Amino acid sequence: MLTKKQLVLKRFFDLSFSLLILPFVIIPLILLLLIASVNTGSSGIFVQERIGRFGKHFKLFKVRSLKGENHKDALEIQQSETSFGRWIRSSKLDELPQLFNVLKGDMSWVGPRPDVPGYADNLKGEDRIILTVRPGITGPATLKYKDEDAVLLQQTDPNWYNDHVIWPDKVNINKAYIESWSLQKDIYYLFASVFK
Repeated sequence: MLTKKQLVLKRFFDLSFSLLILPFVIIPLILLLLIASVNTGSSGIFVQERIGRFGKHFKLFKVRSLKGENHKDALEIQQSETSFGRWIRSSKLDELPQLFNVLKGDMSWVGPRPDVPGYADNLKGEDRIILTVRPGITGPATLKYKDEDAVLLQQTDPNWYNDHVIWPDKVNINKAYIESWSLQKDIYYLFASVFK
């Protein structure tokens, strides 16, 4: 578990980095939201309930990449994705609005990905260490499973595979991340997310 000093350092880095890049991303973000609105026929911003630090619910922001709402599995996502949506999801630019989640204090730049209700909020015992840090835009588990949707589409039972293979592996990866946290590693994961 991170010490109080480490948590303060992590939060200071999150705020500093967010304020540093905000002037450079605000215009591209507005353009992406406008394109998404036209492309999907709905609001360009997508808001979804996720589980945050200490198991608290928060509203996560994304650029909308799909037509319609509440897509529950990889096949539904693939079927409702536009060409713009595929590009913005594969480039991870749909995550840009989460900069404001970081500024609000709901999220961190690096950490366990925030899940929909039914996963992180159901963790037991030592696995609940994952809930002691803010969820992240990126992190070691996110990098390992950057092609998660494609992997799930190859399975005969995607939901079973997610719940019994991917999710337990993510839990172990995120526990190891927290137990050996350092600011240098956070910076590495940020760069790896952009350049790998």
